[in-house]
Amino acid sequence: MDEFINEYYNLITRGVEFLAAFTGILVFKKYKHTPTKTIIYFLIYAFWVDFIGSYPSFLYKNDLFYLIEGTLIQRNYWWFTIFWWIGLSVFVSYINYQIIENNRLKKIIKYSFYLYIVQILLSIAFRFEYLFTPNEQFIKIASFWMVSLSIIVYYFELLGSDRIIQFYKSVYFYFNSALFCWILIMIPMDFFEKYFVPEDVAYIMLKYKIYLSLNIFLYLTFTTALIFCKPQTR
Repeated sequence: MDEFINEYYNLITRGVEFLAAFTGILVFKKYKHTPTKTIIYFLIYAFWVDFIGSYPSFLYKNDLFYLIEGTLIQRNYWWFTIFWWIGLSVFVSYINYQIIENNRLKKIIKYSFYLYIVQILLSIAFRFEYLFTPNEQFIKIASFWMVSLSIIVYYFELLGSDRIIQFYKSVYFYFNSALFCWILIMIPMDFFEKYFVPEDVAYIMLKYKIYLSLNIFLYLTFTTALIFCKPQTR
């Protein structure tokens, strides 16, 4: 089992990401007049971020690693910190801002996002070198709270509206729920990355198993929701 995961981890991960993005493209016409189209944009974005983020492995396998060896970008921590964690926060905040109807709740997301951006800019300005190491935790924590706040605000409005009766028919419910479960597990796991050493095979395999399970759960949930849910303007 460990050998199978070690050999096919990237292929399976890219496969479920591509499946979700491709499904989104196929059903785009169905959702093009709803905020769900932004979820589809996010799936396409997530696929390319993860695909491009594997550049160290690609360069190494093609004997081109010397091009980045010894530079700040020889590891891909900076890429995922900027384009995944910050990108994730932008998309989730915007998607939930679109679907929430209560103006007061929309303002909570709006002003929280402004505060988030200020924090991110200050962090990059004063802790720039941390972007290139696994020790960058501030941006990840800030992103975790921004994403969590957006999802919780969505739940809060859902619980106080008539839509709660048919919540199971909403693509937004599955999007937020799957992502909330994913990030609640992923963030603590990410904190252990700074303790990563190539010689610790047991930890590597545990990490791969958890990451793979989370990604399969996340993207298959998105895929299923896009196929079976009906379009909703909000």
